[in-house]
Amino acid sequence: MSAVLSESPTDAGIEVTARAEGQDALLTPPALAFLADLHGRFEARRRQLLAARRERQAFFDGGGLPDFRADTRALRDGDWRVAPIPRALLDRRVEITGPVDPKMVINALNSGANCYMADFEDSTAPTWANMVEGQRALREAVAGTLAFTSPAGKAYALKPHAQQAVLLVRPRGWHLDEKHVLVDGERMSASLFDLGLFAFHNAAALARKDRGPYFYLPKLQSMEEAALWDDVLAHIEAQLHLPRGQMKVTVLIETLPAAFEMDEILYALRGRIAGLNCGRWDYIFSYIKTLRAHPDRVLPERGQVTMTQPFLRAYSELLIQVCHRRGAHAMGGMAAQIPISGATAGEVAANEAALARVRADKLREVGAGHDGTWVAHPALIPIARQVFDERMRGPHQHHVIREEVLVGRDDLLQPSPGTISRAGFDGNVEVCVRYLAAWLDGNGCVPIHHLMEDAATAEIARAQLWQWLHARQTLHLDDGTEIDEALFDRALLGLPSRLSGADVPGAGRVPEAIALLEQLTQRGTLEDFLTLPAYERID
Repeated sequence: MSAVLSESPTDAGIEVTARAEGQDALLTPPALAFLADLHGRFEARRRQLLAARRERQAFFDGGGLPDFRADTRALRDGDWRVAPIPRALLDRRVEITGPVDPKMVINALNSGANCYMADFEDSTAPTWANMVEGQRALREAVAGTLAFTSPAGKAYALKPHAQQAVLLVRPRGWHLDEKHVLVDGERMSASLFDLGLFAFHNAAALARKDRGPYFYLPKLQSMEEAALWDDVLAHIEAQLHLPRGQMKVTVLIETLPAAFEMDEILYALRGRIAGLNCGRWDYIFSYIKTLRAHPDRVLPERGQVTMTQPFLRAYSELLIQVCHRRGAHAMGGMAAQIPISGATAGEVAANEAALARVRADKLREVGAGHDGTWVAHPALIPIARQVFDERMRGPHQHHVIREEVLVGRDDLLQPSPGTISRAGFDGNVEVCVRYLAAWLDGNGCVPIHHLMEDAATAEIARAQLWQWLHARQTLHLDDGTEIDEALFDRALLGLPSRLSGADVPGAGRVPEAIALLEQLTQRGTLEDFLTLPAYERID
């Protein structure tokens, strides 16, 4: 049953400007009033914090560098811990992530992973139909009634509750709007829409099951943004008659500025936070974006930007140290590889090499002290579980304090050695076009060359192209070819014919994707997120 408000909401007018199957059961008058109340109370602060992001980036563009805050040093030096972690979140050694369509929700909850992060953000293209379908699927999953039959007639159903992964929901980030919901003519925050609507319909039921509700919070850049989330969640708890701190969160440290405020973010959410996560792909993108005006920080091709790069190793080890000192989980990052189903003789070696890379990555994480890890495909769960089961005997590794880790500002900003090959350059162009075409067509999670690409991985490719073409010094491929607009144009030239096949998701929107990539790459300033202009082209 949906929740009941504890007091009258604001009387702000709210309008839904689109239609999708099943929305009337979700966007009931009480639910809309609840959402309007969230907008009225918190939208002004959200806009202020987004303005603060722009001011901060202007400082970096002017030659400044991120650093640890002087005004919060006492907080970093203080002796405090976060609230106890609930039983359902104590063991998170393997988490699977993915979009919120019904088939994915069923498969992820049934996958054997400890947790499933249902993702409204990087792996879901935010068409109105996708947003409504995702909310409906999760509501039915919480109720235990979700089922799905494929066009081929294959039936999918949930396992018993005790055999399901623990559900965590990731709303869209603070920078995104939900253009189909207007309050007094203003677009609503996508963050407040996603989390608010899910909580309104499911928080009480999940609380009764001792399953939260639990959330992943994306793309924060500061403790002030974390504090806004804490206030939002506290208000929702009061409105829905839940105990303070009932709603638990894990924060993705996936922006470079946030890496300098890990203690502060934990402190701002100390009554409800369960951990931090190394959101490595968005973090690499954020490194490029934040330091875009610094010619000495240009990254090599993305295949060379692994977690063994010094700046990424420092980030991972600092996160473990900070979390364990405060009694929070330090979650590892995503393995994006996809096992090759029915591999041919020529693909067997490539498949084995990919799985070996996954194993090595998970060995690095558990050896460093992480308390769990992410996978993008159910077939990788056994590999990740075996690695963590063999080396993490208890539910977590909070005892691994990493006192020897000494990470300063320069460690987190250290330039990366490496090169840019023609294959790396052309690969970035292809990934951008293919992902954008699929995203515009409503698919936010796309397998490309046996890697699961989402908005975060595509953003690396897109930002690198911009960075390489707009660097203050001329860059060259490893064969000596100059990186310039002509090289970019040549990489684009053959894509329309190569990607016209029916097996390419969004093939019909490839020309539009190429035009958008050209526009974004040629622009004098790096667009903050490719999904911002792309969002205006859907629905």
